[in-house]
Amino acid sequence: MSIGHYENFPVASRLVPQALRPAIVAIYAFARSADDFADEGDDPPSARLSRLDAYAAQLDRIERGEVPPEAPFPALAAAIGRHALPIGLFRDLLSAFRQDVTKSRYANFIELVDYCARSANPIGRLLLHLYDLTDPESARRADAICTGLQLANFWQDIALDWRKGRVYLPGDDMARFAVSEEQIAAGRCDERWARLMAFEIERTRSLLESGRPLTRGLPLRLGLELKLTLAGGLQILRAIDAVDGDVFRYRPRLRGRDWLAMTATALVR
Repeated sequence: MSIGHYENFPVASRLVPQALRPAIVAIYAFARSADDFADEGDDPPSARLSRLDAYAAQLDRIERGEVPPEAPFPALAAAIGRHALPIGLFRDLLSAFRQDVTKSRYANFIELVDYCARSANPIGRLLLHLYDLTDPESARRADAICTGLQLANFWQDIALDWRKGRVYLPGDDMARFAVSEEQIAAGRCDERWARLMAFEIERTRSLLESGRPLTRGLPLRLGLELKLTLAGGLQILRAIDAVDGDVFRYRPRLRGRDWLAMTATALVR
């Protein structure tokens, strides 16, 4: 199900039990709209942060047992109440979106993973809560998948993020491969760039694959949904690899034929 944005993964597809779809849509609507405060439009940072603070205040109201009338909070309050979702995970998301307003460079992979732990991993953990899967091993594997998906999104969107003034490539990796920000600005894809991207893609692929065992411990339909999600992330990485990392001229995007191939792969892996 699409909520008005292109995604590399299914959102509340028909594989999800009907009883859980409203909660998943509510989680996604909260995350998508809050992320847009940080990413979309021409508002100054102060206005973006103010809107995120207002979302945080609404979470406080829900925690006190109130139901804020403004969308998306009635549906979110219902989902939190029905499924006992930890409000702290929603606050983690807001923390990451605030960081997008105030931080535009990452010195190393540790900093980037810390960001992903708040921008992506909470979504996976919230979905696990919907299925009453809260054991540490499931959470660890979900984190690996969510971080990997976030990184895959970063790599495909390098040019788009540059135009927003952001670079998610770790600074120490860029230095290691002798790639400068000027090279990103110029969209220059030489051998050094190709090696840097190959390094980031392989690390991301390893993360995604390390989470794959989670698909075998889930109910059948949820497991298939997660396999499709994994397949989407891996397909994006393959597409970047196929053009030697030239995401400036060939930004990968999943199309109908890709989803057919991914579905076939998900059914047999």
